[in-house]
Amino acid sequence: MTILAIGSIPLILVLGNSMLIPILPKMKTELDVSQFQISLIISVFSIAAAISIPVLGYLSDRFSRKAIIVPSLILYGAGGILAGAAAAWFTNSYTWILAGRIMQGIGGAGTAPIAMALTGDLFKGGEQSRVLGLVEASNGFGKVISPIIGSLVALLFWYAAFFAFPVFCFISILLTIFFIKEKKVNKEPQPVGKYVKGLISVFKTEGRWLFAAYLTGATCLFTLFGILFYISDILEKDYQIDGIGKGSILAIPLLFMTITSYITGSKIGKNMKLMKRLIIFGLLLMTTSFSLLILFKNLVPFFAVLAISSIGTGLVLPCINSFITGSVPSERRGFVTSLYGSVRFLGVAIGPPIFSALMEWSRTGMFLTNAGLTLFVGLLCLMLIQVSKKEPSEERDTLFEKMQFT
Repeated sequence: MTILAIGSIPLILVLGNSMLIPILPKMKTELDVSQFQISLIISVFSIAAAISIPVLGYLSDRFSRKAIIVPSLILYGAGGILAGAAAAWFTNSYTWILAGRIMQGIGGAGTAPIAMALTGDLFKGGEQSRVLGLVEASNGFGKVISPIIGSLVALLFWYAAFFAFPVFCFISILLTIFFIKEKKVNKEPQPVGKYVKGLISVFKTEGRWLFAAYLTGATCLFTLFGILFYISDILEKDYQIDGIGKGSILAIPLLFMTITSYITGSKIGKNMKLMKRLIIFGLLLMTTSFSLLILFKNLVPFFAVLAISSIGTGLVLPCINSFITGSVPSERRGFVTSLYGSVRFLGVAIGPPIFSALMEWSRTGMFLTNAGLTLFVGLLCLMLIQVSKKEPSEERDTLFEKMQFT
């Protein structure tokens, strides 16, 4: 039940963007706004989260994880109510919907990244990697079901998805309150100055590989949400596929990613060399997939090739999560994992607008640009993540103590 409760937190976060992807074209028509303006419905959520995450990460280190997660879920639900009410009752509702999405973004900042830190607090060693794999799989599962849920609730009325958010938040709040039991820490919280000095020392010694890891996570989410935005657009424009059919098709690449994430997280354990190999291999799969997509326009072969990229993403993310969550002591873990969550959100935020511009420029250029990006990130990981040849001692708890980086 503890794992179920932790897994529900990133699941809620994913619904914030993925559930709206299938209904963006309908929303564009109803609100009478441009393609760029409708992409901001996704982007402002992610930008607000990216800005708020480091602050909430620090607060979760200073106080407790639950003390941040529960109010964040409440704010997240309230933002959904505001956006839905504005769409239902206000004439010029676009600005109010953006305001509700900003509220949701700030609330979302206190969910999945803090859940990663909480996992690092409650589980150690191979079990930690397994649970982190489940958390990433939960994240992926949310991406799988959310387009279908979004399409289903939109059958009621196009803004119904906004009112669905508080319902899911309420369930997660109950699970968090009743089934997550944090360990009591008796020592006094660190002063801000000492906390910041500790963070600076972490980034001085581990900054190069953390940079590569952060960039990798952001790249995976950037390409994922950019591709989903592209698919949502072409399904409606070129194939006249809408509603549940569209949501189900959008779920296909996400399903491959989710299954791969679950298997990867359950198998990697503490094997850092294997993690590095899987990260590089996954990025190469993404590069290969994006390079080949320029050759296919029919839906079946297109999704078959896209599945290769989804498998690559599913290999990369659980390994990056394990590296980052185990990289620092628990008293600074909230900030470091939250900063990781922040750059992931930035990846999500810039995905739809950049893909929108690339779609207008060139379909071939769009896919080759992404192929070049994933290849570059793979080379960075190859050079900057250097795992110690020595076998780690079983007595040590964190990857920070087990790994030697250059």
